[in-house]
Amino acid sequence: MKTKIAVAKGDGIGPEIMDAVLRIFNANDVQLDYEFVEMGKSYFDAGHSTGMTDQAKEAIEKYGILFKGPMETPKGKGVKSINVTARKVWNTYANQRDFKTLNGVETVFSKAGIKIDMTIVRENIEDTYGGIEHMITNDVAVGRRIITRPGSAQVIKYAFEMAKRKGYKKVFCGHKANIMKLTDGLFLETFYDIAKNYPEIQASDIIVDDLCMKLVSHPEIFQVLVLPNLQGDIVSDLCAGLIGGLGFAPSANIGDNISIFEAVHGTAPDIAGKNIANPTALLLSGISMLRYLGFTGHAATIENALLYTLEQGIHTGDFGNRSTPSANTTAFADAIIANLGKHPAIGGAFAQPNFECKTNMDFEPAKNKMTESEPNVKTEIAGVDLFVESTLQPKELAELAKTKLNEKFQIVMLSNRGTQVWPTGSIYTELVNQYRIRFEKTHTTLTQKDVLHLAADISEVVRVCSVEFLMIFDGKLGYSLAQGQ
Repeated sequence: MKTKIAVAKGDGIGPEIMDAVLRIFNANDVQLDYEFVEMGKSYFDAGHSTGMTDQAKEAIEKYGILFKGPMETPKGKGVKSINVTARKVWNTYANQRDFKTLNGVETVFSKAGIKIDMTIVRENIEDTYGGIEHMITNDVAVGRRIITRPGSAQVIKYAFEMAKRKGYKKVFCGHKANIMKLTDGLFLETFYDIAKNYPEIQASDIIVDDLCMKLVSHPEIFQVLVLPNLQGDIVSDLCAGLIGGLGFAPSANIGDNISIFEAVHGTAPDIAGKNIANPTALLLSGISMLRYLGFTGHAATIENALLYTLEQGIHTGDFGNRSTPSANTTAFADAIIANLGKHPAIGGAFAQPNFECKTNMDFEPAKNKMTESEPNVKTEIAGVDLFVESTLQPKELAELAKTKLNEKFQIVMLSNRGTQVWPTGSIYTELVNQYRIRFEKTHTTLTQKDVLHLAADISEVVRVCSVEFLMIFDGKLGYSLAQGQ
């Protein structure tokens, strides 16, 4: 019985490369049945902000698998990226991208005899990709960066389990916890908590800027990297450049119920319809999907045929030996089909499950899953940060705020763009028209009502833009200090 999956061909070059990949699958007699669904630019252009039809959503949720080509989100129309939306709506929390040196794809590292074989696991749901942004004043935009303990634990556990399956011995956590001590700090803390369960794997952490430097100088030292969403997005594209570009970078978005396999490169509208696009990235993503579905033998056969084809010097116009003619999309796929059953001299693939195979897609949750790692944590309110709009000098604003103080609070600090400007600061710190005023409690206990009453009182003398409670969890501060505080 064939396994049914949803397929979205995508925009631009998407239909051409998807047709090429599915021809290769069919030539290898992969037992898949495709339901083609409508998503992407054409549906946006028809006036639907979701970017997908109801039938597409229903099919993807029914089969649990989406295989998709590149998709374009129209610019300047106030709509969210369909790629990001799909990953978030279906909680595909782990983005796995495998980067390997490929025969026939020449890079500075392959010329130097340096072999790259690493996997990046990127958190896929949280971070700045929540897209929660506000204009606080006419001059100040603010975006929320959300990192959660349950979300971090999900993706980090996935990274260690994947490393165990693939026989990797080292897992690095990339982060910026030296600056973002609460958000990246939480991700890093969770990493080491999870690592305790995998004593056979060496766990290390590395600051993301140092990581980028080492990746372009000594990429061979890394095996598995796990990172928060934005940093993982940037670093994974950097790693694609190490092996020849996005045209050779597969992408798997793994969730507990639904998973998405896609090419992460662009839609290349300038070459769409010309039958010259390189289908390798989408084919590699499809091979990952076959392993995920349990078709490990077919995956190995197709991957070996691709590697053999590349080894023979057959290439599309975007890579390879420029002194030899390039193959178009159709001819490149035909060459791979002709080479099914052949093995490359170097770096052959084996029929092994690099994913926890999902062979049963029969699921339908009764309700949204709610995760809370420590429900009995003791919490207390220590004060409040009020974000206000003002062009007053720091001392003047502090004195104005004091006129509305009650006996439950004291003003301890003013900051501007994160830097303390009162009670101490520098005359050389340039200001914008949005301050944070930090109030801390003078009484033993505070209630939410106390905080909101203070915000209402302060709003009588200055415009309050936002309110953030200062929380303490089991005696641990849940807020950061200002620069210079």
